[in-house]
Amino acid sequence: MKKTLLAAAGGAILGLVVTSQIAGPLVAQENASRASVYEQLDLFGDIFERIRSSYVEEVDDAELIEAAIDGMLRSLDPHSSYLSPEDADRMRVSTSGEFGGLGIEVTQEEGWVKVVSPMDGTPADAAGILAGDFITAVDGESVMGLSLDEAVQLMRGPVGAEIIITVVREGQPEPFDVSIIRDTIKLTAVRSRTEGKAIVLRVTTFNEQTFPNLRDGITEQVEAAGGWGNVDGFIIDLRNNPGGLLSQAVYVSDAFLDAGEIVSTRGRLITDGDRFNATPGDLAEGKPIVVLINGGSASASEIVAGALQDHRRAIVVGTNSFGKGSVQTVIPLGSDGAMRLTTSRYYTPSGRSIQALGISPDIIVEQPRPAEVTEDEEEGRQRTEAGLRGSLVNDSLSEDELSLIEEERARAEATAALREQDYQLAYAIDILKGLNALGPLNGQ
Repeated sequence: MKKTLLAAAGGAILGLVVTSQIAGPLVAQENASRASVYEQLDLFGDIFERIRSSYVEEVDDAELIEAAIDGMLRSLDPHSSYLSPEDADRMRVSTSGEFGGLGIEVTQEEGWVKVVSPMDGTPADAAGILAGDFITAVDGESVMGLSLDEAVQLMRGPVGAEIIITVVREGQPEPFDVSIIRDTIKLTAVRSRTEGKAIVLRVTTFNEQTFPNLRDGITEQVEAAGGWGNVDGFIIDLRNNPGGLLSQAVYVSDAFLDAGEIVSTRGRLITDGDRFNATPGDLAEGKPIVVLINGGSASASEIVAGALQDHRRAIVVGTNSFGKGSVQTVIPLGSDGAMRLTTSRYYTPSGRSIQALGISPDIIVEQPRPAEVTEDEEEGRQRTEAGLRGSLVNDSLSEDELSLIEEERARAEATAALREQDYQLAYAIDILKGLNALGPLNGQ
């Protein structure tokens, strides 16, 4: 018993000695590290004061501090940054997808703001603004010399507030003023249309309007097609979509999945991780899906493509995606500013990180440049049996059967014509047509 106690005591004493020998240097290192940080902060203060007193031009203190903060964040990775109050406000507008404005799509031409098109049902539409109009001034302030972003900011403002824009229109001898009352404008994140029997969902960004736009677009296109029996499937076009809200990527993926993991995130600590799972319900009613991606498809786009690919719910077509596999958290700061900080990486359902690798398509399809067709080639394309003199007439088909064949031929020709404009999209339509030719999938 005495030996045991002594051994225990000896072990305790030894433990104290060892602990003191190890902990001592650790405390010293920590103190040295703190001293080094304070020295660096003193160095920063010295440089700041020297710039204020000796730089060739007078500087703004607040701008210097903001630049230093932004530089610190940008040194971490390409996606962390400081957002000034103005930048933070623009980011909130882009993620919410709505703002107080006029409702026009604009571009810049020779320094002036040119209207691409007014959005239906918006104040600009009601005021008679036309595509091709040039906006030369806003509330008497010329837009010449402003960037497009700066000019757009002039036109946005509080809902219900009046704005007067000066318009130059072809055919009108003089510029004229138009008074418009700003209203809430909702950006269209998803544009839907039907090509043949394929419903195309063009997703341009992931903001708070994305899932509602997607859901409504599917309903409208299915009704316009005359029901599900006239739909071959869906094409989700994510090309050149830079991403956006993680939550919207989850909602869009969930729209086509009944169960299983959509995406998981992992931070520096285990507690920083999260996992998102699909819920029952498939807006596509089990119809086949093709996802289009390219080098401009990033972040949230890659989450959707990766989730549908891993679950074998869609065929991914196009070229390798961008490879942004990190998640940024926007943290509000004083004075209405914010910082965008990379806080985790995301992983597809199979557990793969696509950081710097991207999503690899199931079928690689480049977007070729249109080739010129010679007259001989065009003439060869048009040569058929029906065009030969004295060829036999096909009298074995009824008028309804002939009509059906003509409809199918017209759809095929429309897809062929589309190849000249968008080869990747035409390829996706052909895939859906081929899948439907094989019959129902998964026993449906």
